[in-house]
Amino acid sequence: MCMMTRKSTDESTARRSWYRKITGCAIAVTLVSGLTLAGCTAATTSSETSAATTPVETTTTETSTTSAATSTTAETISSTAAAAEAFLATLSDEQRETVLHDYDDETKSTSWSNFPVTFVQRAGVNLSDLTDEQRTAALAVLQSLLSDEAYKTAVGIMGGDEYLHENSSSTEQSLGQYYIAFFGDPSDTAAWAVQFGGHHLGINADLNGGAHTVTFAPTHLGVQPAVYTNASGEQVQPFDGIYTDAFAFFDSLTSEQQTTLTSGDVTFCAPGDTCDFTSGSGLTGADLTDDQKQLLLGLIANWAGMADDETNAAALAKIEATLDTTVIAWRGETTYDMSKGNGISFSISGPNVYVALEAQPGSAGADVDGVTTSGWGHVHSIYRDPTNDYANSVTQQKASNTMGGGAPRGAGPA
Repeated sequence: MCMMTRKSTDESTARRSWYRKITGCAIAVTLVSGLTLAGCTAATTSSETSAATTPVETTTTETSTTSAATSTTAETISSTAAAAEAFLATLSDEQRETVLHDYDDETKSTSWSNFPVTFVQRAGVNLSDLTDEQRTAALAVLQSLLSDEAYKTAVGIMGGDEYLHENSSSTEQSLGQYYIAFFGDPSDTAAWAVQFGGHHLGINADLNGGAHTVTFAPTHLGVQPAVYTNASGEQVQPFDGIYTDAFAFFDSLTSEQQTTLTSGDVTFCAPGDTCDFTSGSGLTGADLTDDQKQLLLGLIANWAGMADDETNAAALAKIEATLDTTVIAWRGETTYDMSKGNGISFSISGPNVYVALEAQPGSAGADVDGVTTSGWGHVHSIYRDPTNDYANSVTQQKASNTMGGGAPRGAGPA
């Protein structure tokens, strides 16, 4: 978080208006193509649970009409391409030029970050600048791309930023602003990419119908605060699944394994930065039992398994193939109790995966009475694939707080 001038009352009100339309998390949109999207699950909890205490228990209500059959990569590519085309059809020519970039444009690697959008300008259009119809169509792209659980997490992260905008002491003007861009033309046969994000969210999804692949490296997932109450009066805890999986893995370890894990070197490669993917010391996959390996893969799936069943299985199989030489290190609390301590940090570094989660020591000015906005409640995480970031379409360029999001297709350098 940074200290910036708050946006005008009119802009703030407009953003609250559109955001509240998605926080109910029961979106059903009929696109121009006739494709109907539904299926975001809404987590509801007792309003008496403290935002700074123990994990929130959630009850989910499935709104999806999707069958129990295994979902496929082809379905994800086809439905996301259709949703993207439907979104583009709602835009003016000028807006389309802002959204569309060449597939191999290096902007892809510099227009996402864990910094506010006032520091690192995102590519594409700001959802706050769109009409209701256009925003609905933009979110339909994200919903087509992600699994129900991943979409719920993304909406929860966005809701946290909006909550801080409305309730915290922060004067950062960019809280709650999110952008969408396409690199390459949406297609179910050729390679193209979706980039979506803002301060605490950065999704880079590469879809290639010809190669039959969908990848999500790099991805940035962040959260602030840990728990908040949304516009419907429900408590939302976006990282509950991540924390639950992390501690399921930690608790499965023997005392000796835990000692090795916590004495290792936790590394962190900042979102939008170049990395050497140093593994450091810690517990290796070869030290784990088969059951422990599966728990570790379940944790990694929060980043590497954000799409359909087939795509997720392929991504995790690739990671599992080199799990024995993957190094895991942990720092911080050893029990999942947000009323104690300052949270956790961990890194998972191997030939085919890099995941790092880091609790931030301060609120960066976003303070809310009775709500955790540092430590447990201010977390940044990153997922990278050392062998396949951006599906090898571009090389990561070092981002800085002085560079913009780049120029749209045909516009030349920024």
